[in-house]
Amino acid sequence: MDDKDNIMIEDFFKQAAQQQIEDNGFTERVMMSLPDTNAAMVRRLSLLWTLFCLLVAVILFFAFGGWQTLTNLFYNGLGYIFGWTEVMMVTAPTTEIPINPWVVVLLLAFVLFFLPYQIGRKLSATL
Repeated sequence: MDDKDNIMIEDFFKQAAQQQIEDNGFTERVMMSLPDTNAAMVRRLSLLWTLFCLLVAVILFFAFGGWQTLTNLFYNGLGYIFGWTEVMMVTAPTTEIPINPWVVVLLLAFVLFFLPYQIGRKLSATL
C-alpha cells in the first residue's frame, strides 16, 4: 500500500470515530435491569467448587495408585540423577571439555531444591 491509501484509510476511521450514536438512555436502562450479583455469594460458590474439585482429584489420585506412581517416579529420577552425576564426576576431568563437576552439582541442587522452594513461597504469598 502506498501513502495515498494509508491517508484515505486514516481519514475514513477518523470520521467513523467522530460519529456519535444517541442511545437515549438505553445503556443505563440495560445496566439497571441486570440482576445484582452478590460478590460474597459468588466467592463462596467458587471456593466450594474449588474444594469439591480438589477433593475429587485427591480421591482419584489415591484410588488409581497415584502415590505409588509418584514415589516410583521420584526414586527412579533420583537414581538417574545420582548415576549421571557419578558418571560425570568420574569422566569430566578426563575429557577435553573443561567442566567443573562441582559447578554442575551446585546447578542441579539449585534447580531441584531452591527454585521449587522459591516458586512455592511466591505462590503461597499471592494466594
